[in-house]
Order: sequence, then C-alpha cells, then structure tokens
Amino acid sequence: MRPDRDGRPQGAGPDGEAPRNGRAPGTLVLVGVLLLYVVAEILAASPARRIPYSAFLAQLDSGHVARVTVGATEVRGVLKPSGARRDTLFTARRVDAPALADTLRARGVPFDGELRAGWFGQAMGWLVPLALMMGFWSLVIRRAAGQAGVLGMGKSRARVYVEKDVRVTFADVAGVDEAKAELQEMVAFLRDPASFGRLGARMPRGVLLVGPPGTGKTLLARAVAGEAGVSFLSINGSEFVEMFVGLGAARVRSLFEQARRSAPCIIFIDEVDALGRARGAGMVTGASDEKEQTLNQLLAELDGFSPEHGVVLLAATNRPEILDPAMLRAGRFDRQIAVDRPDRGGRLQILRVHARAIRTAPGADLGQVAALTPGFTGADLANLVNEAALAATRRGAAAVALEDFTAAIERIVAGIARTTRVLSPREREITAYHETGHALVALATPGADPVQKVSIIPRGIGALGYTLQQPREDRYIATRAELRARLAVLLGGRAAERVVFGELSTGAADDLVRATELAREMVMRYGMDDTVGNAVYAAPGGELAGGHALIAPESRMYSEQTAREIEQAVRVLLALALDGAVEILERDRPALDRCARRLLERETLSREELVALAAPAGAPPPRRAPSPRLLPVAEPAG
Repeated sequence: MRPDRDGRPQGAGPDGEAPRNGRAPGTLVLVGVLLLYVVAEILAASPARRIPYSAFLAQLDSGHVARVTVGATEVRGVLKPSGARRDTLFTARRVDAPALADTLRARGVPFDGELRAGWFGQAMGWLVPLALMMGFWSLVIRRAAGQAGVLGMGKSRARVYVEKDVRVTFADVAGVDEAKAELQEMVAFLRDPASFGRLGARMPRGVLLVGPPGTGKTLLARAVAGEAGVSFLSINGSEFVEMFVGLGAARVRSLFEQARRSAPCIIFIDEVDALGRARGAGMVTGASDEKEQTLNQLLAELDGFSPEHGVVLLAATNRPEILDPAMLRAGRFDRQIAVDRPDRGGRLQILRVHARAIRTAPGADLGQVAALTPGFTGADLANLVNEAALAATRRGAAAVALEDFTAAIERIVAGIARTTRVLSPREREITAYHETGHALVALATPGADPVQKVSIIPRGIGALGYTLQQPREDRYIATRAELRARLAVLLGGRAAERVVFGELSTGAADDLVRATELAREMVMRYGMDDTVGNAVYAAPGGELAGGHALIAPESRMYSEQTAREIEQAVRVLLALALDGAVEILERDRPALDRCARRLLERETLSREELVALAAPAGAPPPRRAPSPRLLPVAEPAG
C-alpha cells in the first residue's frame, strides 16, 4: 500500500488508522429508521371506531351519516352529532353493493371515492421515505465522526506537522543560545539514534521547557523538529480535559499511539500545567478526578515508551512550581531547560531576526533599541518591530528609522497617545508637577535609573502622564539602597504635590500600588528589614503569603504579631521614601518650578532638556541603577 503525501497509507484515517467497518453503524441506522417509521404509523393511525357494515347501513337509513369516503376494501365516514355526542369517525369493511352510490345520492349524503394504488406505488411509498431517512442519518453520523464528535471523542486532537510543514530552524530562534545548545543533542539523536547511543547513553524521555510567556518555548520545539526533519505533534494541555470522564486518558493513549506510528517524531505539549497540576491541590469537585485520571495516564505512557523508538516528548510551562512531583522525577521529564528573558546581546539577535522582514533606515541602530528594551521577551520584541514598521508607514516614510522604534517602545510601554483627551488647566498643572517630581527625584537620588523622557500627554487607560527611565545595563541583583531609591522615585510625584499644592490627589494611585508591592517584597521576600528579620513570609508561587487583601488571615503561615510587624515595616519604608523625596524637592524647589513650567509649554521633555533645566540647582548627573524592565511611572485618572 503506497503512502499518501502526508506519509500515511492510502485509505487510512486522519490519525493513521485503517478505516473501520461501517456495517455496525449502518445496522443501527436501519433499526432506528424502522422504529421511527413504526412510531409515525402509530401516531398517524386514525382514531375511527370500526362498526359492522349493517350498522353503517342502519345509520345511513336513519339519516345520521354526514359524509362518506368509499374505498376499495372499506368505507370511512363521519356520523352527525346527536345530543352531547360530537362528530364520530367510523370505518366499516365494504360489502360489494353496486347500489351503494345510488343509495348515498338518494339520501343526500356527500361521498367520494378512493383509488387503490398498485403494488409498485405501495412499494415506493415505503422505500422512498426509508431511503431518504437512511441517507440523511448516514450523512450526519459521518460528519460527526469526522469532527471527533460522539464517535470520536477519545481521539487525539494533536496537529501533525510533517517535515515539509516544519520550516523553522535554529537560525530562526535567537537570544536563547543555552537552550539551543541543550536541544542540539536531541536533534543529533533524532537524526541518527544508533550513532548517538553507541556508548550506551540514552536520551531523556521528556524535556520540560520552563520560562516566562513569550520567550520562545513553542518556537524552540518546532525548531528541533525542523532541524531533525521529523514529524511534529503539537497539542495544548487543556485539550485533554473534557466534561466526559475518561476522555482525557483516551486522548493521551491516542496521542502516543499516533506518535509511535509516526516515529521518529516529536510530541509537544504546550501549557502542560493545565494537565499536570499537582494532584489534590485544592480540588474538591468531580473535575479533579478527570484531571487526575488524565495525569495518571500520561505518567503511565511516559513509563511505557522508550526514546530508542524515535519518539521525544517536549513540554512547556511558565508555572513549574505547580506541577505534580511525579512528572518531574527521573525517568519521566528528566531534563528541565530554562528559557528566560534575553539579555542585551540576545535582544539584539532577536531584533536582527525580526528586522529581516522590514526595511530599516541606515541610521537605525538596533543595538540602541536593544539597550532601550530591558526585560522584553522575544514576543515583545517581535511586536516592537511590527509597531515600528506601522509607525513608519503612518508617517509615510520609506524605511523604519530609530525614531519609529522609540515611538513603538513608548506605545507598548505607556500605551497609545490620547490627543483627544482635554485636561483642565488645573489638572495639567498638577500632572506637570507630578511628573517633574518623579524626574527630579530620579536625578538627585544615587542608585536611581536615568530618566529618558518626561511627558504630560495622556496615554493608555487613565494615564495622564509618564516618566520613562532606562537602565544602562542589565542587572540581576539589586541592593537595599537601590530598592529604596526606586521607592523614592515612585513616590516623587506625590511628594511634588505635597510640596507645591499642600494637598494630595488621586493621580498617584498607580505609584502607590507599585511602591507598596515593592516594599512588601523587600520585607517579606528579601529580608531587608531589621525588625522582621531574615525569614521569608512569601508564598513559593510568587504571591505574597498574607500580603494580598484577598487572602484570608487564617491562611497565613505566621502569627498576627508577625503580620503587624510586617505591616509596620512596610509603612516605615514608604514613609522614609516619601520624606526623602519631599526633602529633595524642597531643596531644589526652583528647579521643580522651572521644569514644570517648561513641561506645560512643551508637553514633553527629553533627558538633555531636563538635565539642563535642573543643572543650576546642582543636581547630580544620572546614576547607574538596576531595573528589570523599562516601565513608565504612569498616573491614572482621578
């Protein structure tokens, strides 16, 4: 049997299976149609009362017959109402009486005849409706089976990519050199399993790609398949779980059976945490049983297949801490590969990959763009390049310039500029002093990130202005002094409102949220408060234990006394940061007024303009400081 163009035998089903015998469904359809026909005949049966022919003649003589239909073998009619009796239907077997028509005419009874159909007409009256109903139900059942409906719910929904479809290679993946080096071994094994295992080594049964969303985990898996030239079976973890119990386990079995028939191949399960969540973790409903059965089947399949068959399992998640420990033990997912956010060099490589699809101007330095985007993932950078191309298109340029990349960064980080929003003069003045307060505190505080731009143009949802800060290099460790400097900058806008207007506004709502979160992290996760000490009170999943307002006090893993100490330490950190920002702005009040007035005139100030305006007040030059990502200090609308 020759294979078709997708590598399956001709006549095979979509998952490689041979077509099943259709007699059983056909028999069921036939029985169902016959039952429907019998029911229809019963429902359509006449409720007429059968009487003897002599009784019919007696009723006819007495004048009680309203109308008559004379058939070939019987007489049907209606009796006239009499007293409380309504019209009564009757039927009688016909006795050959040639004078019946004359009798009916003499009595004045309306009558009609009924032609008798031949044997062919009677047969067609049965066969035609039966054939139509069988054809209709056969079509419905075939379409349901083809769409994995009631008859195919247990089949895998994995999308199969054969070699000609997987055109992604490692050349299309940038910024994750360590992960690519780890996956090169899998490519070598898939290309030549015999040579790779000549020393007795075996490939891991499963490889788990761990990293934040958008870092290229799915792209890496497809690149492995493209480099090795093998089939690629991709499915999302949530597609295994259905409302019917047992379907998830059936789909797991179907997926691995399909992979064995397609070997050598790669199975890729995206968002595996939807399938492999730790068993019994807060699940009290019946849905947990279905998920646990699906997970148990996956674990059994991992134990049952061997990499020597040419099947490699890849999975991706951004929440490895919630996975069941049984999945991560040796012999199942043997290897975990971290796919983290790229550093500056990695961002430059990613920008170069995506810049192949656009026309860039000669002066567009992608290295400078990479320096402006710390913390961006590969997906963020792809979106950045696309937004820059759209910005160049809107202004009618022939190529994408550096200013288009800068505008795209501001659009992604701060939101879309809302030029139609009109602020009152009072609101513009408060916003100008607020943003200037952020900028001057950043300039005057050692360890704060350098300010790149200050603007009072509304952007995004509720942001009346923003201050962009750019770190000079990627930093992965922050000291307590640097975090305190970051707190002072976040509260610089509120400090400016207190110094200038003597009252507070709602414009600092977002600043307060971010400052409170940072202060809680310092106290509860990093142990940066002498009173609370070096103990960690944060939940392992990245959420603060008891630090969120929605977490009930009884769920905390520490006492009420410790909770009060934590809250007191957070308030002290915020108070010290606000007092320091107020002291800076009161000392440099002339610079604050100059920068705010110029910001009201120009609406946007660059770093050079801001430094020139603040220089007479003796502001120190910008200092080097850490920042996990280029974020604006945005003020929501009141």
